[in-house]
Amino acid sequence: MASLLEARTPGFNPYSVKYSPYYDSRLAVASSSNYGIVGNGRLFILGLGPQGIAIEKTYDTNDAQYDLAWSEINENQCAVACGDGSIKLFDLNVPDFPVMNFHEHKRETFSVCWNPLTKDTFLSSSWDGTVKIWSPTRPSSLKTLPVGNCTYSASFSPHNPSLISCVSSDSHLRLFDLRTPVNAKYHLVAQIPIHSPPSIPQSTILPRLSNGTTYAGSIPSEALTHDWNKYSDTVIATGGVDRTIRTFDIRNPTGGPTAVMLGHEFAVRKLQWSPHARDVLASAGYDMTVRVWSDGSAMPSMAQGENVIRVGQELGLMNRHTEFCTGVDWCLFGTGGWVASVGWDERVLVWDAHTLLRR
Repeated sequence: MASLLEARTPGFNPYSVKYSPYYDSRLAVASSSNYGIVGNGRLFILGLGPQGIAIEKTYDTNDAQYDLAWSEINENQCAVACGDGSIKLFDLNVPDFPVMNFHEHKRETFSVCWNPLTKDTFLSSSWDGTVKIWSPTRPSSLKTLPVGNCTYSASFSPHNPSLISCVSSDSHLRLFDLRTPVNAKYHLVAQIPIHSPPSIPQSTILPRLSNGTTYAGSIPSEALTHDWNKYSDTVIATGGVDRTIRTFDIRNPTGGPTAVMLGHEFAVRKLQWSPHARDVLASAGYDMTVRVWSDGSAMPSMAQGENVIRVGQELGLMNRHTEFCTGVDWCLFGTGGWVASVGWDERVLVWDAHTLLRR
């Protein structure tokens, strides 16, 4: 197989791409006409073969599509987050129309995530400031978690089916534990200020980065994306408008970031930890690049001393897109280097990170 494959989504600007958890040769892409501002959306089901990438099926929606998630219990089903506040469940064996429609959000649904452990629920987050949990067999939601701010990204923990995380426009990472009682906080157990330095006594000097500079935090800005580390069950990476990728240890909500990664020239739109290496993650940004990083946790020379925050290392970048990069995903199968990325240039690129990364 060539080291870079390309497919086009004519007339539609992709927002999200996901590899199938069942097949290494199947991809799904959620896209929108007119950059998601106005118009309809289209779900592309793509197949990878000896001749490249082929469009196998398409499903149109009346409003934009912003995210998608493959079902964990049915290899042919896919949930799509739509701009009218709905989530639509498509079955590849059923042409043209969704098999279920879930519509409770009052504004755009911007992310959707299937529970990878129990597999019988999925969640959605919306600009209406809520996260909702759903069963694929019920049209009404099972639970609503209030956030209070535009919630761009929400996710189940891949290690604990009761833990839910989300990031929002107020620059906070929130954690919900469904095992806790329903009280005034609606299962909220932690609220981490992404932009703040570690909470330390006033007499203590500010922490410094491992490159020697002082870390005083930053101005709060919208957090657009986050992802759980697939190997470390307490580590979450965040990214957003301030162009900085940070990792946090949820065991220490006031401890500030454990690592920062600097390099994107514009907002970080999507993050995805590698399923093959505990210290590697990929990021897609509005600077039209996809970058691969090490957070430094596996490098002896990057060992974290007292009051020191690691600076992660950029392993390389892929700059073949010609518009905003909006989605990135790792293939679960094979040697661990295959990545799919999408951008507003109406292109889907599947590439081998081992050979195409460039500084």
